[in-house]
Amino acid sequence: MENVSVVCFLASYLVALVLEGTRFLRRSRISRFIMVGFAGAGLLAHTVYLFYRFKATHLPPLLSSTHDWLLVLAWLAVLFYLFLTLMDRDLAIGVFLLPIVLLLIVSAHFVSDVPNAVVAGDAVVRERAIRAWGMLHASLLVFGMAFVILALVLGMMYVVQHSRLKHKQTLSEGLALPSLSRLARWNWWAVVVSVPLLTLGMATGVGLGLYSQRGPEPVSFSDPVILVYGAVWSVMFGFFLWLTNTGRPTAKQVAWLTIWLFGFLLVTVVGLQVLTGGLGSFDSWHACVETVPATWTV
Repeated sequence: MENVSVVCFLASYLVALVLEGTRFLRRSRISRFIMVGFAGAGLLAHTVYLFYRFKATHLPPLLSSTHDWLLVLAWLAVLFYLFLTLMDRDLAIGVFLLPIVLLLIVSAHFVSDVPNAVVAGDAVVRERAIRAWGMLHASLLVFGMAFVILALVLGMMYVVQHSRLKHKQTLSEGLALPSLSRLARWNWWAVVVSVPLLTLGMATGVGLGLYSQRGPEPVSFSDPVILVYGAVWSVMFGFFLWLTNTGRPTAKQVAWLTIWLFGFLLVTVVGLQVLTGGLGSFDSWHACVETVPATWTV
């Protein structure tokens, strides 16, 4: 089992996506069974891979490297996909969600998979405390990003369903989508959950960054990566305030804004991590804990 590689679950998810595409042609219980089987097998291989990464690095995947963090995010997205697919066998969410999963896994190939020597080293009491705060920081971010992906997918599903109903198009036999009211409600909740999680994740990251100023290797808040993430978060938080304080925004407005803003957020997060992982010039936003020095003073 330790020989499981990224290619194993990447191929499984790709086959599941192809089978999802066949639903446009016709609906089949056999193809659905095979599709869920491949996705489940991919999730199992995905889990095994992360487990052996944990054994090799002696660190939780959320802290070990950006490579593992992206794979955890993809793992959560697949979990969403399988849960919703098993709950509603006709729901065609995989057409929208699996391409994002594949994007995350491919992106993980272009970022560093080497654990930072400081985090991987022996920890004294205060370093364990910092690692715990770092784990909370990374966890809040990854769950917040998982709900960002879910909100993005729900927004796309709403726009597609709205367009089909508006133009009175014949519904494809295999492409079943929920009602507009249900999609709008789910989308609203995904946004409302994701933004506070990301806000708390960013707040703990700022706290870790401020604490790092006591050490010889402080986190720089002028880092271009941190500045870009801060700007994107500000726009997203403004959208959250508008959504929760506006009397009756139309569901279509919310869906389109979700697609544009959350899509931009996802591209920015993944793109910058790929860029900085490839160039090795900056640390990723969630990885600021990986620069914690071993000789801090309290």
